[in-house]
This record gives sequence, structure tokens and C-alpha cells, in this order.
Amino acid sequence: MNRIPPLPADWLHALRLDSSATWIDELCRLAAESYGSEVVYPPAADLWKAFELCPFDRVKVVVLGQDPYHGPGQAHGLAFSVPRGVAEPPSLRNIFKEFASDTGLTPPPSGDLTAWAREGVLLLNTSLTVRAGVAASHADGRWNSLVNRVLEVLNAEGRPLAFWLWGAHAQKRGAELSNPRHLVLRSAHPSPLGAYRGFWGSKPFSTTAEWFKTQGIDGPDWSAGNPTFEL
Repeated sequence: MNRIPPLPADWLHALRLDSSATWIDELCRLAAESYGSEVVYPPAADLWKAFELCPFDRVKVVVLGQDPYHGPGQAHGLAFSVPRGVAEPPSLRNIFKEFASDTGLTPPPSGDLTAWAREGVLLLNTSLTVRAGVAASHADGRWNSLVNRVLEVLNAEGRPLAFWLWGAHAQKRGAELSNPRHLVLRSAHPSPLGAYRGFWGSKPFSTTAEWFKTQGIDGPDWSAGNPTFEL
């Protein structure tokens, strides 16, 4: 059975997942069983990468997607991201197109969004795993408890945060976001089927950047990791 690494300590503390929260242990056990019985993406070692690269106290923007890419070598624990050297899937290409249109800047040179994660962008899916070749195969509620807890705790934060809910799955999961201190942007999913239904022209990057200015704080540096940017 594949070993599931522990969730980073800062997130365990923030989510109040102490020894009495046995459901997280059960979730990890079931995840380990899935990895042991079928081909699952992302690799077990990358399961918590979104949390590892974006510590709780550094979260500025939460980008909520659906589930990991289900092709070999694509998913690596960050929603919408692929490892360096892997071709950009259609959803990510559409994100980069909207980025360029929205900001006037050149998109990142790689589909690896690690630099954005390190800037405080929590790239989170509503399902953290998927069976190889079968989209939404683990969107059966198994990850709801964890994702709901993450959103609940972040929603309660006093610091201003931005939430991007892309697609019906994300909007359903984020329906309880109610803190007026936060910015919540809802749009269609950036997939080829959804982009024409409201993702194009939604301007999440510029809207969020301007909103952070009104809060008197700096938002993510979207140029991080791209030496071709001139800001």
C-alpha cells in the first residue's frame, strides 16, 4: 500500500486536525488503498503539494478547480498546473490566454505553476485525486470533508483573501463563502467547453490585483518565475 505523506504541520494546526479528528486518518487510509489498487494521479508524494508550496499564513488567492488531470505525467498536486516540460492541457492554455488578455503580459514559459503557488496562490481542486484516464472518477465526495474544512477556515480569516471559483463543482463547494472581507469571483470553467460561457473576459487577474490595492496590501506577483515579464 502506498504511504500517504502527512499534511504539512501548519495546515494541520490551522485546520484544527488534532488527534481527535479521526476522519483525516480515515481519508488518508482510503487514499492509500486507492493508490494500492489502481493507477491514481497525482503521485502520492505530490498529494499535498498545493499546501506544501503555499503555507496557510501566506495564502492570498484560492483558485478552486475540479479534479486533477487524468493523463500520465500531467498532475503534480497543483490545480491546473503540469510539471515543467509537459504540454499545457487545454484548460491551462485558456487560463494563459485570459491572463495575457487581462494583463497584457506574456504568459509563463511553462505550465508549471509552482511560482504562483509560492506567491500565495492555493491551487486547490475539489477532488485531490483521480483514476488514470477517467475524469471525475474520485469526485464521489471522498474529498469533501477536507476541502470543506479548508474553505471554512479560510472563510473565517480576518485578512482579505480572494477566491476564484471556476466551474460548477467549485461554485457548489464554495457556496458557503460568506465573509464580506473576502473577494469571491465566480466564472465558467476554463475548459474548452466552459471558456465560452463566461470564462473569457472574466478578468480575474486584474480584478483581484485592483481589489488587493483597495485593501492596502500586495497581491500575488504573477510575474514570479517568468524572467520575460516587464512590470
